[in-house]
Amino acid sequence: MTRPPATYPVPHGAEQGVAVSGAGGEPVGAAPAEPASRDGGALVARVTLQTIADRVGVSRMTVSNAFSRPDQLSAEMRRTILDAAAELGYVGPDPSARALARGTTGAVGVLLTESVGTAFRDPIAAAFFGAVAEELAPTGMAVVLLPAKGTEGMIPARDIPMDAALVYGCAADYPAVDWLVRRRLPLVFVDGDPRPGAASVILDEREGARLAAQHLLDLGHRRIATFTMNVAVPPGWAPDVLEAASGFVARERQLGWVETLTAGGVTPVTYEVFDNTEAHASEGARAMLAGDEPPTAVLCFSDLMAAAVVHAAEERGLRVPQDVSVVGYDDVPLARRLRPTLTTVRQDFEAKGKAAASALTRSIADERAGNPPDAAQHMVPVTLVVRDSTAPPPAAQTA
Repeated sequence: MTRPPATYPVPHGAEQGVAVSGAGGEPVGAAPAEPASRDGGALVARVTLQTIADRVGVSRMTVSNAFSRPDQLSAEMRRTILDAAAELGYVGPDPSARALARGTTGAVGVLLTESVGTAFRDPIAAAFFGAVAEELAPTGMAVVLLPAKGTEGMIPARDIPMDAALVYGCAADYPAVDWLVRRRLPLVFVDGDPRPGAASVILDEREGARLAAQHLLDLGHRRIATFTMNVAVPPGWAPDVLEAASGFVARERQLGWVETLTAGGVTPVTYEVFDNTEAHASEGARAMLAGDEPPTAVLCFSDLMAAAVVHAAEERGLRVPQDVSVVGYDDVPLARRLRPTLTTVRQDFEAKGKAAASALTRSIADERAGNPPDAAQHMVPVTLVVRDSTAPPPAAQTA
């Protein structure tokens, strides 16, 4: 189903009922020298496409083509028109009117769970955004970052013009996701459970968790803990490891760990913290290692949480990996800077970003052609990177 055209800001002059042209993006019927503003008390004429056409001695459509369809003109003619426009102080057709005329904004949104500032401080999100932007660059489309929460009178998912959106790490029932769906925008879900009929790009989370858990089993560990996040419960030991963790990614990793460990004859314990932040992870790591018999190995939701376990172990006088082995997930730069260097599951940020951008451009093309949306799921493979934070457990702790 073709979505209705998006609503854009009203171009200058349109509030008086002036129509918008399809080629030049300027109000039709406006006088070439319509007074637009005052400069030092004198009236300043507003420059239009017709103003430039009169200067050069060509048609208004020819001037429009110089900006919108350069392949229709010779290089010499286009340069003459652009030079005249520069002399007259004309920067180009109004973007809002141009978008309205074309029925496209030239922008795609990326819906975030957190604020834009928080997202840029997250190395995983920043690497993903960079890959998406690089893949979209040849298409000419811009990327707009959308916080899931707005302010009074402004809801980004509802109000910002865009042609499509990536839903990054957001649950499908987020109110902001509902706004995007109601706008009938082509959507691609990344690191989250997609809505029916929408494309998705996810890591092979369970396979990564399986590789990490099997690595510890092969080293001989039997007293293994998983360290994850759950926004729905207070921090502490989970009463049921199969019900631990919240959110699509955390749940998939938890299930991958538990399934693999159980198959290997090990019943793990799970410690949950509210969020994947340094403060929550540090507090949780200290509590997890505070008992008389701490685990000999810990499988962590992220490299950040793994680093917290390493630091908490050092505070307690435990050596990593001689007393406790630690495994992270994601392989951000922190994993290589940490001492000892961190064994972790590597995700390919570039591959994920490119897959998401490609799925989005396909969805846009399908929507414009009137075809059903592409609902394919693209699974990005992961690999285990073994470094210095894992080793066999002490002989006395293997039983």
